[in-house]
Amino acid sequence: MKWEKLFKPIQLRRLTLPNRVMMGSMHLGMEGNKDQEDALISFYTERSGENGPGLIVTGGISVSPEGDGGHHFLGFYRDDDLRVMKRLTSSVHTANGRIAAQLFHAGRYAYSEMNGIPSVAPSPIKSPIHRETPKELNELDILNLLESYAEAGRKAKEVGFDAVEIMGSEGYLINQFLSPRTNKRADKWGGNFENRTRFAIEVLKAVRKAVGEDYPVIFRMSGLDLVPNSSTPEETVQLATKLEAHGADILNIGIGWHESTVPTISMMVPRAGFIEPALQVKEAVTIPVIGSNRINDPVLAEELLQKLDMVSMARPFLADPHLLVKAKEQSLDQINTCIACNQACLDHAFEGKAVSCLVNPRAGREHKWTIKKAAKIKTVVVLGGGVAGMEAARAHAELGHNVTLYEASSAIGGQFNLARKIPIKKEFDETIRYYTTELNRLGVEIYLNHKPTEQELLNHSPDLIVVATGVTPRQPVIPGIEHAIAYPDVLSGNVAVGKNVIIIGAGGIGCDVSHFLIEKGINNILLLRRNGKMGEGLGKTTKWAMLQDLKQNGVKFRTNLSYKEMTKDGLTIINTETDEKEFLKADTIILAAGQESNIPREYELLSQIGVEIAIIGGARLAGELDAKRAIYEGAKIAFEPETISIN
Repeated sequence: MKWEKLFKPIQLRRLTLPNRVMMGSMHLGMEGNKDQEDALISFYTERSGENGPGLIVTGGISVSPEGDGGHHFLGFYRDDDLRVMKRLTSSVHTANGRIAAQLFHAGRYAYSEMNGIPSVAPSPIKSPIHRETPKELNELDILNLLESYAEAGRKAKEVGFDAVEIMGSEGYLINQFLSPRTNKRADKWGGNFENRTRFAIEVLKAVRKAVGEDYPVIFRMSGLDLVPNSSTPEETVQLATKLEAHGADILNIGIGWHESTVPTISMMVPRAGFIEPALQVKEAVTIPVIGSNRINDPVLAEELLQKLDMVSMARPFLADPHLLVKAKEQSLDQINTCIACNQACLDHAFEGKAVSCLVNPRAGREHKWTIKKAAKIKTVVVLGGGVAGMEAARAHAELGHNVTLYEASSAIGGQFNLARKIPIKKEFDETIRYYTTELNRLGVEIYLNHKPTEQELLNHSPDLIVVATGVTPRQPVIPGIEHAIAYPDVLSGNVAVGKNVIIIGAGGIGCDVSHFLIEKGINNILLLRRNGKMGEGLGKTTKWAMLQDLKQNGVKFRTNLSYKEMTKDGLTIINTETDEKEFLKADTIILAAGQESNIPREYELLSQIGVEIAIIGGARLAGELDAKRAIYEGAKIAFEPETISIN
């Protein structure tokens, strides 16, 4: 691949960036937590350097106390946080990196029960995703906030940040002033477009005056709000020209508000699916413009850079901190690609947990999971080539151990080989490609279509045997169960499916199977669950979008029932609330009712003869399929051998 734009430097006032990739702002859930200080600094430092992103932008750092967005925020108004920021910038600069501070205020998205201070906004309008109504800012409040932004800019420069980014997107305070949906004021700070833009422009002017003419100021503006009755595309372009006129050096185009009912960064969204607003802004201004959202591939980035000046790739650096190093070395197959699952990043952030990554559990643990050759080289045998086994093999081999992997089927990948058949989960192909490349590169010996005997395992003289043999579908006890088919047979294309389908099980697997069938043109689907909610177990930030898509495609859901009997024509259920019996006609009944651990009994016996064994992933704990836990456990037994008794 020839890189014409990706590694071309760009100048922002006094700051030279060596490439055209920004690592966009991410709240890591480590900020403001003394126990996570080293983790925070190690996270950013590892992603720094000449072949790291041209510029890293921190998670939002609050300009005033009521502006915190929730759990664990840094604030420019706290002296101890300034000490942490100074440590951070020094460490990044030692690694030859560049880092900008995001000047942040949550507005009505703040949590007063966490901050201990009432939230504020241009108008007292409650967000649909918050319980509290914000206090309306008066004139003095607004003027004080302008000074808070200016002071934050001054302090950012003092503690060593290379630039600042003003957060004016994603429905936060500045965006709330800009939108007629949230700004109902009748004074000079609201009403017509000129007045609604006043706060954003005054913030920019205040920050510019505070940091000086030689210091880069980025403005993150909303290119598309994706909420009703908000800013128009014409207003967005006009705002961009005003920001240029008042000293913004580069515009970073954000997409969507947190309350939007349109998915913007999940794997359901096509790569670069929202790039058009950035292109429209680019046509209207002469300063550089940054495109964002679902850009996870350097080849795609190079393509977009033919029309834009920079691209923002945030979560892809969670998945692979050395993404650009590998791109520059033309080692694209070695990139651990972000699959936009949201499970360990956004879901963690909204739950108040430290952020990590499903495909790279070392993210956020760099300070303790260091990559160095082990003092004692072990012989490790891994049983099972699903994600738990692949990561266990990869991580041990990366630390210098001798690793052999056995897989009973014809290919590594396990349940991911089924998941990637779901139309919205094609990104899983990337994970299997990555592991295939890495296991070969690291010299892992792989045996496919083979289930080794006890003696074969002992012939390796193993120091450790990792049992990652996964799960088997659970078969519920229902009379006539032989008339049903298991979900793996459906996803593998081994069986024909009729037009009227009942799926027993409405968790993540049942929902995935529904998406698979919809793509095949089957839209008469009924999901059943004994009790509980549809999609239970799916991640918080993706569940709503997946269920919304299913409902829009006519998928129906029933619960509070028991299963009486299956026949070739359908299923008899009993309503557990009314005790009424009902026959549901179906051409095909599919079982997606959970998993059972698959641990061959003969391997359990090995522990009795002194062989150290670790049982991980679905083999250790079945339940709903959990790739995040499986990959984490595979890495943990390599990086934390003292906790090897994970079983």
